[in-house]
Amino acid sequence: MRFCVTVPNFGPGVDVDLLARWAVDAEEAGWDGFFLWDHLLAWDPGPVDVVDPWMALAVAADRTSRIRLGTLVTPLPRRRPVKLARETVTLDRLSGGRAVLGVGMGGFPYEWDFLGEEPDLPTRGRMLDEHLDLLARLWSGEPVEHRGEHYRVAGTADQPFSARLHPPPVQRPRIPVWVAGTWPGTRPFRRAARWDGVVPMRADGPWTVQDTRDVHAAVAAQRDPGAGPFDLVVPGESEPGRTADAAGPHADAGGTWWQENVLPWRYGWSAGQPLPAEQMRGRILAGP
Repeated sequence: MRFCVTVPNFGPGVDVDLLARWAVDAEEAGWDGFFLWDHLLAWDPGPVDVVDPWMALAVAADRTSRIRLGTLVTPLPRRRPVKLARETVTLDRLSGGRAVLGVGMGGFPYEWDFLGEEPDLPTRGRMLDEHLDLLARLWSGEPVEHRGEHYRVAGTADQPFSARLHPPPVQRPRIPVWVAGTWPGTRPFRRAARWDGVVPMRADGPWTVQDTRDVHAAVAAQRDPGAGPFDLVVPGESEPGRTADAAGPHADAGGTWWQENVLPWRYGWSAGQPLPAEQMRGRILAGP
């Protein structure tokens, strides 16, 4: 079992330097991964500071040497494939092959309906699948020509064109892709089985060891046995010095990563209050 920290990319006083310092703290404290949320707007009416996660991760990559870095999660249907390919490859090369891309469909109308993005969830699911397939091809470094339902990377009969994104990522055959999904469910977990990992959650209560066991079985039933290693990221909150105890039963049930949610609400934060930054940093410094 490996151990990572996840923190929001917004909150009063949150900036690139703060998040990058927390990534350094996480590496020095023995965590194996540092992951940021990927939101455009904060949940509160504001004003609340919001940081672009890719800019913050780039600074974190420059200041660290071992820890895995990425987003949990990026809503792919509101991102352009070529742009995201460039960002992820840049992070992977800057970090020496430590990038992870967590993906999902996204939620909340203010980042979709209210900004002119696709509001229909089934359509977003198809966009997500097409985007992932195209992204993997773009990461190959080989010429790509694509005409799909939602995305196009192609010229015309008069002007033939294929995109070749160079350089490719350090990690081969691709940057690891972890797919998020709400459990119990079916489609996100079938999707995850085709990639490199799953980031499950529950919307109706705390995550349990039985949930980990059930997700492991559900993905295993869909996954090609010869497809290679697969990560199951277990969400949770643990007290300092007790993380291994909390994670152990999940490891026995098939979990491979413990995701420590270092969130401000955990420390009683609500809108209009200062961020409990010292308490959040203290949990990171305490290590797994």
